[in-house]
Amino acid sequence: IMFLWCVLVLVSLLSVATGTSAGVKARITQKGLEYGRAIGIESLQQKLRTIQLKDVSGTEKLAIGKVEYSITGMQIVNLGLPKSALRLVAGTGVMLSVGDAYISLRGNWRVKYSWIIKASGSFELAVSELAISTTIAVKSDVTGRPTVSVTKCEATVGSVKVRFISHTIYLLFQICPLVTASIAEMNKNLKTLNVLAKVDQYAELEYSMVESPVISNAMIDLGLKGEFYNIGQHKEPPFSPRPFLLPSQDTNMLYIGVSAFSINSAGFVYHRAGALCLYITNDMIPSGSLNRLNTRTFGKFIPQIGNMSPGLMMKLLVETVKEPIVTLEPNNMTVQASSKVTAYAIQPNSILSPLFVLKLEASVIYMYTARCDLAESYVGPFQVTSLEDILTTVVKDVIIPKVNAGVKEGYPLPAIGKMQLVKSQLQVLKDYLLIGTDVTLTG
Repeated sequence: IMFLWCVLVLVSLLSVATGTSAGVKARITQKGLEYGRAIGIESLQQKLRTIQLKDVSGTEKLAIGKVEYSITGMQIVNLGLPKSALRLVAGTGVMLSVGDAYISLRGNWRVKYSWIIKASGSFELAVSELAISTTIAVKSDVTGRPTVSVTKCEATVGSVKVRFISHTIYLLFQICPLVTASIAEMNKNLKTLNVLAKVDQYAELEYSMVESPVISNAMIDLGLKGEFYNIGQHKEPPFSPRPFLLPSQDTNMLYIGVSAFSINSAGFVYHRAGALCLYITNDMIPSGSLNRLNTRTFGKFIPQIGNMSPGLMMKLLVETVKEPIVTLEPNNMTVQASSKVTAYAIQPNSILSPLFVLKLEASVIYMYTARCDLAESYVGPFQVTSLEDILTTVVKDVIIPKVNAGVKEGYPLPAIGKMQLVKSQLQVLKDYLLIGTDVTLTG
């Protein structure tokens, strides 16, 4: 049960948008299921040990007449699930089976026949060769959250050593109702699953399921929306997700495909919010660089600046003029950004005096390339090519490290207990990034 919860939260991965292509895809392999079985069976044992066994009472017709009886105070004292298996049921969900299980319990008994015979005492019950099999369907509801339901549950017993056998077997039939009740409780939690995660003050990420999980005999595939939005303003970007298929790999427990659409929706959101801007000052330039942000350095290339604003420090404002676009090809990721760069001289009274504005078309792959054009000048005409060396320093040594620092912080995923990703690998494929990883649960 706990493993199913982990799987479902992992993908929740949160209005079913019928016909919408997934921005993010997740795959859970048989290896992942096997790990889930190992940790889930221990959880199941703990859950079974907490069963509150109901008292049993009634009457039996014997040769001497009707005998009243009651069995009370029953407690489980030992329980084991030595054999278990978890497998996928194509088109449905998962089947959990347990074999050769055993249960020992104790309690009190009491019998009464008229006013003549009264007797009471304690007893111990040993049940062996207990088998449990349950099939759980996994789908998505109208809100894009996962739902689960029990489609089949069977519990059989090999031997029971105790008096009143027919009545103690009744106790075993509480197992399937327990499973059904646990699944119902899980659905209550799934309905409250957060499907919209706040990233920061500008953006939130929606990862609702766009369709019910696709389940084969070897894996579970989930399609998630994976789209960024401005907080409280769900405006769609001027582009749509392209369909993509995860490769047939199964060496890891979990595979996550993040489309270029998901990444570009983030760029669209941050551009709309005005967050893709950066003031660059001289102290941000590496100390070993000869290119400094002051009118002395710029005056070497644009003499008017040195003459009109001698001995002043400078500041650059870099801001996007439209959303940046990421393109993904096998082993290659390109970022195309259209920006403008406004240069200011910082007056002694801290007033910023504009010097010029450049249009900057930048492309970042493994190497940085850019094309600059003069958009506006407050100091007269000059050759923009003379500034290429300085602008390259600014982009490589300031802007790109800033972007990398932001990406390193990552984005929130649904909370899954204390799940950690291990042995993770990243591949750049056509139109999406593929993350292959194993998982471990601690605590």
